[in-house]
Amino acid sequence: IMGYLKWLGHAAFEVELMGKRILIDPWISNPNSPVTLSELSKVDFILVTHDHSDHLGETVQIANKTNATVVSIFELAVYLAEKEGVKNTIGMNIGGPVKLTNEIEVYMTPALHSSTHGSPAGFIVKSPEAVIYHAGDTGLFSDMELIGRLYKPDLALLPIGGYFTMSPREAAYAVSLINPRAVVPMHYNTFPQIRQDPEEFKNLAESLAPHVKVYVMKPGDVLNLPIK
Repeated sequence: IMGYLKWLGHAAFEVELMGKRILIDPWISNPNSPVTLSELSKVDFILVTHDHSDHLGETVQIANKTNATVVSIFELAVYLAEKEGVKNTIGMNIGGPVKLTNEIEVYMTPALHSSTHGSPAGFIVKSPEAVIYHAGDTGLFSDMELIGRLYKPDLALLPIGGYFTMSPREAAYAVSLINPRAVVPMHYNTFPQIRQDPEEFKNLAESLAPHVKVYVMKPGDVLNLPIK
């Protein structure tokens, strides 16, 4: 079974690793989404970086329909279980690992942002097929270098929209700190405040970290894993 990563627009991704299907920040009703809720029938895990509506998205509906396990910061998991009726939750915190299966581990990383329930976060998803770093919504911070050294991500998913997160300039610098094998920009062009040119990010990232491959994806595009 080959793994893959599919961009669903904004910060939403569908990832298949070791035969398990994982959604990250599934705001499926975003204006650029290539899929509808009804198309998401098999989901094993949903990772939520923080509780803003453009990241929590349709987590509750998808979890109720598919029995997926929702993984998030502790306070958000408690809220989803107690107030939204989500059956299967894992409430974790920043640090290290929670085993989702024998072959897939997740680590939660800091993110410089805000949220209502608990702290905002990012995720490292580690499996034999790939190590993926979804940074969540974040500004630039120097410990991204530590994240890179500790987890050696094959693929980093970084926000470039500015206004609420890093813009292309900060995100390109983040690439040089994290030093992944490849990077995908996200969280841009969904609404007017975060309008950006991903090619500007690509050019800046390639000048700062020429050995890192930059994939500018369109919503619906798929990257095969492991990254070649």
